[in-house]
Amino acid sequence: MDLSERFEWEGRRIAWGRAGSGPAVVFCHGTPFSSALWKPFADALSRDFTVYLWDMPGYGQSSKHEGHPVDFGTQAEAFAALMAHWQLDRPHVIAHDFGGAVSLRAHLFGRLNYSSLMLVDVVAIPPSGSPFFQFVHDNPELLGQLPAYIHEAIVRSYISNASHQGLRDDTLDELAEPWTGEVGQPAFYRQIAEYDEQFLHENEKRLDNLTIPVRVVWGTQDSWIPPEIAHRLHALITESTLALVPDAGHLIHYDEPAALMDEIRAWLDIQRVN
Repeated sequence: MDLSERFEWEGRRIAWGRAGSGPAVVFCHGTPFSSALWKPFADALSRDFTVYLWDMPGYGQSSKHEGHPVDFGTQAEAFAALMAHWQLDRPHVIAHDFGGAVSLRAHLFGRLNYSSLMLVDVVAIPPSGSPFFQFVHDNPELLGQLPAYIHEAIVRSYISNASHQGLRDDTLDELAEPWTGEVGQPAFYRQIAEYDEQFLHENEKRLDNLTIPVRVVWGTQDSWIPPEIAHRLHALITESTLALVPDAGHLIHYDEPAALMDEIRAWLDIQRVN
């Protein structure tokens, strides 16, 4: 499944793709990733669902213009505009990392309607951010001037650290590539610099307003966002259920893909019955 389509929004170019037929399922990625980590799952589901992938502005194949904000609020607005472009009402949404905060904000503040929401190792409530993330947040301009080979080594090491079992070289290449070169390198530090935890505090205050079915899925070995956050998030969302996946880190997609696919398929099947 390729992101062959483009949507123009407020000077940004959003890359997206669609495949299959049936009920709509929309995937949201996080940082420092792209829709690439959802592609195998979207491909598998396209037999029974219409699946949508997109790269947030500032990520993956979407535009990375300096001066275009990439914070949670902006991404939620972009998501709402894209949903309107797709003419979708009440799709199933599956989100990872800060795609969780974006999809939650679009629903809680932008009033986007979902049939269900699956939150996979998400950035959703405070606190968040690894020590490296916090260091970059405090020193974005300094790190943006690093020699390209040092920057690439840092990005590859950072992404690798999100996996508990380790990543294949080709997988790491695919995830790191958007953050290299004259456009990718400054974009990597810029999106971290614009991170604002206030959006998470605002989301947290409204979680008890959620009335849609929510499934929280978490890797037990997630060192970026520990399972304690999953338990807190589950407790804050009345209409939620929780699943912990053994031997999986933050990149559960690569650590335990079969277990994650089972979770997704079972969840969507339950929603179809209900």
